[in-house]
Amino acid sequence: MTEATQLQAYLQLIRFDKPIGTLLLLWPTLWALWIAAEGVPDARLLVIFTLGTFLMRSAGCVVNDLADRNIDGGVTRTRSRPLVTGAVSVKQALALFFALLFAALLLVLMTNRLTVLLSVFAVLLASSYPFMKRYTHLPQIVLGAAFSWSIPMAFAAQSQALPAELWLLYVGNLLWTVAYDTQYAMVDREDDLKIGVKSTAILFGRHDRNIIALLQVGALTAFYAAGSAFSLGPYYQVGLIIAAAFFVHHQVLIRNRDPALCFKAFLDNNRVGAAIFLGVVAHYALA
Repeated sequence: MTEATQLQAYLQLIRFDKPIGTLLLLWPTLWALWIAAEGVPDARLLVIFTLGTFLMRSAGCVVNDLADRNIDGGVTRTRSRPLVTGAVSVKQALALFFALLFAALLLVLMTNRLTVLLSVFAVLLASSYPFMKRYTHLPQIVLGAAFSWSIPMAFAAQSQALPAELWLLYVGNLLWTVAYDTQYAMVDREDDLKIGVKSTAILFGRHDRNIIALLQVGALTAFYAAGSAFSLGPYYQVGLIIAAAFFVHHQVLIRNRDPALCFKAFLDNNRVGAAIFLGVVAHYALA
């Protein structure tokens, strides 16, 4: 295998060509940084957390593929992953995983003690998620906890404190994550049933769309409560209204449970995160 081909395999392993996961992790991080700073956050922290989200999402993809290397071949969407095809060996994947974690550690060491301590939980959550689908139909909750953990970390880094109000933002993001990852799991539901992989899409069954709607309403409610707690005004609320409109669109997309449209709904959650972020930025810039 040439160096170029090997590099391409590594990039495929960390989903470099599929940035949606990084973006869905980045948006709540940016919300928290802006709110904690009550405006534009420290530029150094902005760089650290942006790079950190990329590294941790990449590490999460590697450990996910390591955990699933013996079952991904039975799923249409994942059968061409590098660990399935042999383009990357288990030893190489492990080396890449620890290299990514080490790079993330170097970044977090540039912050403060509280943020470093919180980062330990971030690694534990991110590393445990891929294995949850073997033992529970609720792995999406673990993913939500992991994808939301950047919120307290951002507050700790920016303000060296963990105000109680941030947990409203955390809960909202957790509910949102479960909603969009259920949409994602709906894509693989038939294959997952065959190979015995568990997910909320399987657990919810024919009630999946209604439960996703409830999760979306719950997320918006928590986001609204967080906005009130942090005194975020009309611009932020407009961001939430736009996010709600996207949620309605998602319900339209998944109404027939078509896998391609469920995946489209999942991808569209990037716009939800962006709308809320723009609402936060507009509040501090224009209010």
